[in-house]
Amino acid sequence: MSASSRTLREEVERLDREDPLAPFRERFLLPEGIVYLDGNSLGALPREAAARVERAVREEWGKGLIRSWRDAGWIDLPLRIGEKIGRLVGAEPGSVVVADSTSVNLFKVLAAALSHRPERKTILTERGNFPTDLYIAEGLASFVGKGHSVRTEPAEKIVPSIGRDTAVVLLTQVDYRTGARHDLARVTGEAHERGALVVWDLAHSAGAFPVDLAGAGADFAVGCGYKYLCGGPGAPAFVYVAPRHQRNVQPLSGWFGHAAPFAFEAGYRPAPGVGRYVCGTSPILSLTALEAGVDLFLEAGMDRVREKSVRLADLFVELVEERCGGRGLALLTPREPARRGSQVSFAHPSAEGVMKALAARGVIGDFRPPDILRFGFAPLYGRFVDAWDAAEALGAVLAAP
Repeated sequence: MSASSRTLREEVERLDREDPLAPFRERFLLPEGIVYLDGNSLGALPREAAARVERAVREEWGKGLIRSWRDAGWIDLPLRIGEKIGRLVGAEPGSVVVADSTSVNLFKVLAAALSHRPERKTILTERGNFPTDLYIAEGLASFVGKGHSVRTEPAEKIVPSIGRDTAVVLLTQVDYRTGARHDLARVTGEAHERGALVVWDLAHSAGAFPVDLAGAGADFAVGCGYKYLCGGPGAPAFVYVAPRHQRNVQPLSGWFGHAAPFAFEAGYRPAPGVGRYVCGTSPILSLTALEAGVDLFLEAGMDRVREKSVRLADLFVELVEERCGGRGLALLTPREPARRGSQVSFAHPSAEGVMKALAARGVIGDFRPPDILRFGFAPLYGRFVDAWDAAEALGAVLAAP
């Protein structure tokens, strides 16, 4: 390492010492010797999550048994955590609930949205959208029949393609490959002017930067609990339904979405408000873990999280371009912070092999076919020296014969 490199690393270490979010790193369990830049796939483990789950297992389940549905508040967890997530994504009170998976929730809200526009038959979505979103949309259109179909277009053609037959626009706000970010308010407004509703997938938004669903006039949204929100592998997802749309019944009318589930009535009566978007019995231990992660974001504040995210990504891009120029990398992520999420992606012809070599050096990012190196920045536990070390390792890998 050159003298100038040592000096710059010292400057980066100073950024970590002065970082107001630095104390949050100690509240996560992270292995020594690992630079973890894949929190956009699976968030790190909050220490409090392990403690809360152990308490739920030993005390609430072990001793409270069935009584804990009432005494420990299990019955209220989906709505209680939903309210907390709602504060992270700018939702109106009573419009977010935690339930099921992102895919299942997407089916619910797409079906509900189609019922609001019965005279229109097209679901319009981005050609490069996350596969599960495409699969769910295609499956629903096939199941409903009656002329319904899915139309895909490149990102830049989505708004011009909203036509008279477009019932729903389905978009992931942040592209999972490139990190490019849609303008939620602008697209929502344009769709409404053309008579369409919008379903937003916030899998790479919630916990990454402030979202303002209410301010944008959003219709529906779904999101993931195990990425930036650090809810653990397979954590329950969340669903947002604008208050003006909550009177419609979603198609998966399970007993926990009933107005009185323990009345055991033969007929279905939907729960009031967004509660009807719960379906089956909630996974209490998973919800317990998720709440620990969500609470950390509420404590930190999304504005501070976003400010650090921007600085981490900017630093990483700068360092990579200094060290890896001429090595075949092409930046895919927009440079302007307002146009990206909390990740940086580069294209490289040997991306899969490069990522494996980085992992061997203790740098964990991920590869997306056909040629994408993806690095996610999670500001609650990510450090500025992590950006430095990852760039150094990437430079060494690309320089190797």
